[in-house]
Amino acid sequence: MRIFFLLVLLAGTGLAAIYPWAMTNFSGDEIGVIRVFERGAAFRPVTVRLTPDQDPVRVLIDVTGLRGQVITRQNTELLVTVSTGGRTVLSSTVQFSESQSRQNSPQEPEPIFRDEAGVLTDIVAGDYDFTVAPGATSEIQIRAVDLVLRGGAGGYDSRAQPIGFSLMAVGFIGLVLALRRGRRGVRPENPNSQPPPPRWGRDGGAR
Repeated sequence: MRIFFLLVLLAGTGLAAIYPWAMTNFSGDEIGVIRVFERGAAFRPVTVRLTPDQDPVRVLIDVTGLRGQVITRQNTELLVTVSTGGRTVLSSTVQFSESQSRQNSPQEPEPIFRDEAGVLTDIVAGDYDFTVAPGATSEIQIRAVDLVLRGGAGGYDSRAQPIGFSLMAVGFIGLVLALRRGRRGVRPENPNSQPPPPRWGRDGGAR
């Protein structure tokens, strides 16, 4: 039973954490990575031409911070707006915190943060205007901000995470109970079940 509950726990972890992360970061084909902010300059809007064969398009924001900075739990926010043909098709707030940081390599020690702004669907051929602007909070000292677009990105089933968390709970509880039962099943050795060791010396039974 221990192996069974361990497998349930691993399956739940995959559904709750690994599956959404993989779909967000690796599904689809990369359309491009566009620098929209460089330290010392202002945020700049960018225009990208999209076509229906790229539908859906996942919009990601990568923030590169300055090395050596101390980040608390307060988030840094950026506002992302996408419009085409005079109408807004996406408006969202992306947030970045210390738990999201990663590094490309030891040679590039600057922390990099990623968040998803949303997914563009029903793409029509034309120019799409992307605008990124500072939000209400900004604790991270930003060196650069990149707009990452992935075309043909598959969306993950929103039911996967709740199911995954449920499986994790069942697997963890079952594993703990199975381990406790296993310990109870091992009876302590009776010291009287073995003959006493021989005694040596003046008062011993053997001469």
